[in-house]
This record gives sequence, C-alpha cells and structure tokens, in this order.
Amino acid sequence: MNINTHENIDQSLCGEPVSVAEGSSEVRLTCTGNMAADGSGLVHGGFIFGMADYAAMLSVNHPNVVLAGAESRFLKPSQVGDVLIAKAHEQENDGRKHIIKVDVSCNGDVVFSGTFTCFVTKEHVLAGA
Repeated sequence: MNINTHENIDQSLCGEPVSVAEGSSEVRLTCTGNMAADGSGLVHGGFIFGMADYAAMLSVNHPNVVLAGAESRFLKPSQVGDVLIAKAHEQENDGRKHIIKVDVSCNGDVVFSGTFTCFVTKEHVLAGA
C-alpha cells in the first residue's frame, strides 16, 4: 500500500487506510469522545465527511489531488464508539478530473453516501503562495 497524498493527515480524526489501490480505497475510523457534538455522544458530521474526503483522496492517490466539490447525504447518525468503514471507488477519470463515489458504513448499514469531484493540479495548490 503506497500512499502518495495527504501524508500528514491526522488519522485519528480522518481514519486509517485499510487498502489503497488504483481507483479505490478503504478507510477505517473509530469514533472517539472528542468527535461528540453533544452529551448524547452524537458524532459531528464533519468527522464523517472528513473521513469520506480522505478516502476519495486516497483513491486518486496523487500528491496534488484537491477536492473541488461534493454532493453528500447523511443517512443515519453515528455515535461515540462506532467503527466506520469508508469505501471509495472511482466512477470517472479523465486524467485531471476524477469523480469518486464514497459510502461510509457502520455494522453493514450505510450512514453516509457522497460523490466527490477531485482534480489533480499541475503543482501543489500552495506552490508560490
């Protein structure tokens, strides 16, 4: 598993890569207390979105991949203690533009589904900044 992107990401917040292959990836995240939005243990959706985004980036796996847009749906709540699995699969690839479908599940139930539009830029987006 050779990872070429997002090498400094905090995997405790965005998930740990389980597999990375050309056009696909799988990421695992255990929801922890610091992700809770309230006293009930409801996990803030930003962590789930971040996990799905990371899975999309890994499926492209290029140092200059960036997110351009996303359509997403939260289907079921997640809570502290849940173990989430994000599976990303490339739907389209024209060399520069990649469309990635990501489903996040918990115990076999899909809790999040999204389509991510990613671009591979010629140089890092912060080059020259």
